[in-house]
Amino acid sequence: MNLVSIRIITADIKRLARFYEQITGIAVTMYTEDFGELKTPACTLAIGSARTLQVFGGEIARPADNQTAIIEFRVSDVDAEFRKLADVINDSLVQAPTTMPWGNRSLLFRDPDGNLINFFAPISAGAIKKFAE
Repeated sequence: MNLVSIRIITADIKRLARFYEQITGIAVTMYTEDFGELKTPACTLAIGSARTLQVFGGEIARPADNQTAIIEFRVSDVDAEFRKLADVINDSLVQAPTTMPWGNRSLLFRDPDGNLINFFAPISAGAIKKFAE
């Protein structure tokens, strides 16, 4: 088994796609006006409009209602990303760059729908080793 994507359901797919393109520098490929994907080497972030839920049988998910998951992107320099994106994420900042007890440097903020995003980089010997494997 292989985890290949995480999908966000949104009421405003264009806004969310633009946001993820802005923070990652990766273009979102829009397959239809209701579905797009941001592909990274490790996983794909899919973005679907609320209209796509009808294909699955109706109101099975609610846009902008996530209170549990964190979407994580490994970056090379958390502090540099913070400086670069400060104006973009200023109103949605949850935690400025902080070194976590498990050895990652972490920046936590929210996307326009309120989903938590973590930009992190392993910095301790143990965390670096974990991600090298």
